[in-house]
Order: sequence, then structure tokens, then C-alpha cells
Amino acid sequence: MDEVKTPFPRLKLTVTGVSGECYHGYKAGDEIILEDFTHPPKHFCLGLAHALFPVIYALSFGARFGFRDNQRSLLVTCPDGGKLEFKAEILDKQGKIEVMPRDAEHSRLSIEEGGIPPVISSSAGKGPNPKKMLIEVVEAKGKCSFGYKVGDKWETQGLKCIPGFCGAAFHTAFPALFALNFGAKFFFMPDPNSIDTVTCPDGGNIIFKVTRVEEKK
Repeated sequence: MDEVKTPFPRLKLTVTGVSGECYHGYKAGDEIILEDFTHPPKHFCLGLAHALFPVIYALSFGARFGFRDNQRSLLVTCPDGGKLEFKAEILDKQGKIEVMPRDAEHSRLSIEEGGIPPVISSSAGKGPNPKKMLIEVVEAKGKCSFGYKVGDKWETQGLKCIPGFCGAAFHTAFPALFALNFGAKFFFMPDPNSIDTVTCPDGGNIIFKVTRVEEKK
């Protein structure tokens, strides 16, 4: 393949755990470089790509995972029985891993809770901070079996599914929801807190806009 020309950063995957046999032959310590979130290496596992995509998409647009020692990284589990665990990281222009230490609030809570990351704590105010999200139909053509039309809107919190919402549409919107929930900004959009190109996979009949609703201070 010719050299990839992309405005997006390279990513590094490292196999951090193995608990079963992988026919791709990945083993602990293996490192895989992606030229950007749209260019996996040759023969890359598509099962992993499916689970990984929301994570590398989010990281590529600046998402931060405050409960991680390096906020600009996240662990991803193989969807085939959890055989493997990978760490996804962003590489800077010099090819070095981008590092952003765990934020102070998560560090304090982690110590108070005996080292348990607050993201899995059930204590009030010490868990994740899901953002208010809005999905809106901004373009419609052809026939939608759900009857969606321009102007239809749905609200959700964080990554919660929307009851009765089209599963195929939610699947398409999920990477945007995931990215925005963790602080990503889409620099190419008029409003970087939203993206308005989330397209129905069935003929492109419906196009959605996904927005993170910023809290008023």
C-alpha cells in the first residue's frame, strides 16, 4: 500500500493479556501500529476492529479517560470470548506515546477507595460522569421503516441505549456517542461538540446529528 496521507494520528495497540488461543497468533507484548483510525494493518482481525473502533475513533479526536493512569489510552477486550486484551494508545508526530496523567479527582478517589478505579464505584458522585447527548434527524430521503423524519430528536445520558430506537442506527451512532461522552471534539465541524454525518446504513435514508450538550456553568 502507498504511504497513507491522513490528518489523523497514528495509534499503537499492545497485547496486554492472553487468556485463550487466538488463531491470529497474537501474544502478550505484541505491538501493532495503525496509520490512523481508518487504516488497520494487513490481515488485522476484524472482530477486534469492530470492538476497537469506538475507542480509537474517540482517542483520535481528543477523548480522555480520566480513570486511566494515562488518560489518552484505554483497554479493549477481544469480543471472541475475551481471549485477548489490548491497550490502545495515541502516537504523537514524533512517534512517541502521548501521555496525560490520571486527573487529580480520579487519583484522590482511587486512593480513598483502596486503589479501585472510581469508574466502577457505585458510591454517589464517585463514578463516571455521563454527558447529556442528543440525536437528531437532519436529513431524510427515501423510506425509513421506523418513520424517522427531519427534526425528530432523542435524548440519552452517556452511552445508554434509547428504548425503541432503531438498532442499526444506534450501532452507527455509537462511535460518535462514545467519543463525545469522553470529551472528543470534531475539529472539522461548525460545532466541535457535535457531528452531523452519522448516516443510516440502509441506503443512507436518514442522516443524524449527534451532539454533546454542554452543561451551563
